[in-house]
Amino acid sequence: MQSDTKLPTPRAPLKSLDAALAELLAHATPLPGVESVSTFDVDGRVLAQDLTASLNVPAHDNSSMDGYALRCADWLDADTQLLVNQRIPAGSSGVALAANSAARIFTGAPIPQGADAVVMQEECTAFEAASGSMPMVCIQVQPKPGQWIRRRGEDVASGDVVLGRGARLTPASLGLAASIGFASLSVAPKVRVALFSTGDELVMPGDVAPGDMKPGAIYNSNRFFLRALLLRLGCSVTDMGIVPDRLDATITALQTASKAHDLILTSGGVSVGEEDHIKPAVQALGELNLWQIAIKPGKPFAYGKISAAHFIGLPGNPVSSFVTFLWLVRPFILKLQGASSVVPESIAHHAHFEWPRADKRREFLRVKQNAAGGLELFNNQSSGVLTSAVWGDGLVDNPPSQTIAHGDVVRYIPFASLMS
Repeated sequence: MQSDTKLPTPRAPLKSLDAALAELLAHATPLPGVESVSTFDVDGRVLAQDLTASLNVPAHDNSSMDGYALRCADWLDADTQLLVNQRIPAGSSGVALAANSAARIFTGAPIPQGADAVVMQEECTAFEAASGSMPMVCIQVQPKPGQWIRRRGEDVASGDVVLGRGARLTPASLGLAASIGFASLSVAPKVRVALFSTGDELVMPGDVAPGDMKPGAIYNSNRFFLRALLLRLGCSVTDMGIVPDRLDATITALQTASKAHDLILTSGGVSVGEEDHIKPAVQALGELNLWQIAIKPGKPFAYGKISAAHFIGLPGNPVSSFVTFLWLVRPFILKLQGASSVVPESIAHHAHFEWPRADKRREFLRVKQNAAGGLELFNNQSSGVLTSAVWGDGLVDNPPSQTIAHGDVVRYIPFASLMS
């Protein structure tokens, strides 16, 4: 007689982080359109076209020091005296340099024709000729051809592509663009992100005093760091607050968010418990893939679409949400912006800690560099301990089943490269 007992459905194997990231990025088509924005206001944006120089920088050979421009052939010894017959400040130009003469020159000023070196003023002594009619200078140190001269085009040559399409603009990039005359730049449009959290346990700081918190209530920390991370990526963020743990409220929030946003980002509610309404709500409106990713902290992650809007659901534990944002959401957003580089490279560093208990999942350990140049480990690596991400200055990307001994070389990723 056959038993009517149903066997449990076997769990799908955990997805590797690399596989999850590749699948996620396959859905991220760069957003259409280009915006022309003042160069003052494009820090962090992604360049939408190559930036080509139409001039040389510097435009002329110029002095990198305050001093005297001269001909090296005119120097005989430490008592060499030359007539100073012109003065060339920055923004002006001199005349051809006569033999046995020097030009008083200042930083940034063009090198006069005939001069082949600049001697800094600290190595010279200025004085008046005996007649008192002409200034003179004694060159005390032998000059070398080309010294203290910045050559025409040594920074940028006309026709050079100084920044390529897909480059993420930095303060230095803005200065470089301005140096070749760009008052505005063509950049990818901002990613419009709707952000909300789910959970009846969540309370906003300021709404309830710490002493009045009900049992089980927690302050909504995820909302603050996720919004800040999105803004650092140059996104336009609509903060939709906290959505109650009800299916109807979740559906309404998702419908509203899908109408005018490129990405809907949530934290919490991506498990399969009775109070986790994200899955049925997204499935009612669109499509959803729930992934269990083989990382620690992290694991539960959701991707889907509602109409034209992408949906990403992050786990509720703060460090899990933080890490999965950095490793999955950040690259996804960068690709939507058309960035040419979306995944940061790790740096080889020595561990100044022990990690004897290897996990089957790929681990991201919160660490910081010490004065000896090694990495120290925060003493509590729990997914709920956000202090670890404040104390630390980066993550160790530890492969599955890998123990770490003091002195081992590990893969280190600074937060500075993950949060810019």
